[in-house]
Amino acid sequence: MKLRVRFLQLPILFDADRLAEEIAVIPESAWRPHPKAFPGNHALPLITTDGDPSSDARAGAMAPTPHLLACPYLMQVLGDLGATWGRSRLMRLSGDAEVTAHVDTDYYWRDHMRVHVPIVTQPTVRFLCGGQQVNMAAGEGWIFDTWSLHSVHNDATRARIHLVADTVGGDGLLDLIEGGRSPREARAGWSPKPSPARTGPPPELAYERCNTPTVMTPWELRDHLGFLLSEVAPGQPQMAAIAPILNRLRVNWHALWAQSGDHEDARAGYAELLDRTWRKLEGQGVEAVGLNNRMPLGRCLQALIFNGALSDAGAIMDGDDRGAPSEPARSAAPAIVSGRSDPLFRRPVFIVSPPRSGSTLLFETVSAAPGLYTIGGESHGLMEAIAKIAPAAHGWESNRLTAADADPDTVAQLRERFRAALRDRSGGRPGEGPVRMLEKTPKNALRIPFLAAAFPEARFVYLHRDARATLASMIEAWSSGGFRTYPQLPGWTGPAWSLLLIPGWRQLVGAPLERIVAEQWAATTRVILDDLAALPPQRWRPIRYEAFVADPQAEVSRLCKALDLGWDRRLGASLPIARHTVSAPDAEKWRKHAEVIDAVTPVWAPVEAQALDTLEGAAQRP
Repeated sequence: MKLRVRFLQLPILFDADRLAEEIAVIPESAWRPHPKAFPGNHALPLITTDGDPSSDARAGAMAPTPHLLACPYLMQVLGDLGATWGRSRLMRLSGDAEVTAHVDTDYYWRDHMRVHVPIVTQPTVRFLCGGQQVNMAAGEGWIFDTWSLHSVHNDATRARIHLVADTVGGDGLLDLIEGGRSPREARAGWSPKPSPARTGPPPELAYERCNTPTVMTPWELRDHLGFLLSEVAPGQPQMAAIAPILNRLRVNWHALWAQSGDHEDARAGYAELLDRTWRKLEGQGVEAVGLNNRMPLGRCLQALIFNGALSDAGAIMDGDDRGAPSEPARSAAPAIVSGRSDPLFRRPVFIVSPPRSGSTLLFETVSAAPGLYTIGGESHGLMEAIAKIAPAAHGWESNRLTAADADPDTVAQLRERFRAALRDRSGGRPGEGPVRMLEKTPKNALRIPFLAAAFPEARFVYLHRDARATLASMIEAWSSGGFRTYPQLPGWTGPAWSLLLIPGWRQLVGAPLERIVAEQWAATTRVILDDLAALPPQRWRPIRYEAFVADPQAEVSRLCKALDLGWDRRLGASLPIARHTVSAPDAEKWRKHAEVIDAVTPVWAPVEAQALDTLEGAAQRP
């Protein structure tokens, strides 16, 4: 939720020691890895869907978990805050850990605010939001502006534990907000009022039951559109064409509502309107329009309206992982639609990620699965030897390919080349009939719709690695000279072009290396997220690099199970160094490039936030 200030301290003070005593008796097994898999982050569910301690969902009827019911003072704290509660947790941040910078943009966060009550903390814990920072002291109550870029850093060795409670508000909380103060606001005589533990039964708390619309009402849609339009940064000429398109969406949505409301028979009409509107917005360059918080308007429209206006829109949007409306060119391939199977490639798997994200390590590990075939490495030469795939055939615009590029001749050549080069883990060639193929080439991060059309049963694995670590590795790759892909790139005057060729690369002529790699990473990640959102959820799976290297056996077993692959090997606690490693692996080695990476934070941080939102949504699906 956007607030008038970055931080607001509430005029109430709780007994942090008493809270610490209550939660200390909860067994360690109750703590779960954070849904976004941040290293050093764990959560203990207090209020979840149906009170299920294993749920991280934000939509559905909320109820207390047994952990909350066992903590009467914790329930009193929530009661004294005076709100209707959604998903709420204890969140623990290990020593020297952090929550990376992100912006909360989706439907849930438009009207939800997050209340923090520090229970175990120290002065070195820093909460940053929109260029400001505070240290929230033990027992205090705080809310903050989730619409601004925010992060948390714990520089000490001791863990930090906060009560983190989500709410749309309530009368009591509004009273506290009206009496609250910003850290930058001097108010004589202001001090929080203590709220010690009281005897007697804990209070009856109010919990959310209705938090996701089946069909968004026209009045809510109008409010969200008005909010986003008010947040558009000035001086963007595309808005002259985009604003009327959004107004037409508002009017036509209301017209449909007037005819049918949220009746099931009207859903196809709503879905078609969303699809048609998104096409028009893309045609006017909506993704290039920025908001005041540095997020792209297109992404926020997807998250807030196109993903939130219908709770289920069939092929266009599905469940809690709905993405942007799909384009016809990106729809399921004819073989899948018609029920026929691919005669040569049975559910081939493509690993996609920005370069230097650890995809080689993941590829080399998963390629040991029984019955899986690869070409042994990356497919740069195999693919770009086909004339229509090489960037020269597209005026050196980029490595981007869409379904429109999947003409029959190009697809036939590509499939034939892959089939001829495949070998299993023992070096054996495939026999007759369809085979399982694994492929990993960084440039293919820009070719998802093309590959989905060329391989009708294709499945995609999105590998995400912390942006800063990836950027540092990209800087090393460019500097090493060992990753030059287009050394004679026409029109390029900087160092020999390395790694994949992104759309808009010509705008980077003369830019410093850190800006080049930041734009390269951000552009690639945006394309991946948009292309995956246009696919049915069952066609892709995410994996976090940090989780993979921390527990290779568990993560690879989980991934293989999701992909219907066997796994018959036991991995050690650490993995061998991948073939394309430039320098020895070290989780902290990115820090030697920290200064230049921080200098380009506005380029990469909003996109990192989008990626983490996508990972969280994917983690909630079955």
